[in-house]
Amino acid sequence: MKELNIDIKYFNNAKELTINPNGNWIDVYANEDVTLRAFDHALIPLGFAMKLPEGYEAYLAPRSSTYKNWGIIIANSIGIIDTSYCGDEDEWKLSVICLNPKECVNAERVTRIYKGDKIAQFRIIESMPIVKFNPVESLEGKSRGGFGTTGKV
Repeated sequence: MKELNIDIKYFNNAKELTINPNGNWIDVYANEDVTLRAFDHALIPLGFAMKLPEGYEAYLAPRSSTYKNWGIIIANSIGIIDTSYCGDEDEWKLSVICLNPKECVNAERVTRIYKGDKIAQFRIIESMPIVKFNPVESLEGKSRGGFGTTGKV
């Protein structure tokens, strides 16, 4: 397996990233306390910036417990970080929306995320190869019946 050496800069005493030897994703942690009400949006700082190697990108996604524990979803379903997001100020952030506040504080339903909470994960993958589209009049494959037709009896 190929090894990548990646430069990483940490912000504000962030928890350092570690790679779980039993998985293919790297956990990330909130780097500040955040309180959200229902339908609030937040960009949660993750405490680091990195320079991905040419030909690679990172996919930032929720953990299986993210919604269960905090009632939040990632606003754009998945975050994609490419090699151009690599400057000194380019701290990774998790864009979230709170759908299900988890506790009651001063008679208000909120979700509280604390610095150091493990809230998401990412994976580094090779970028898509260069693609060239070739316009044709028809395709040779057998038609499946159009969008939404799989699984019909």
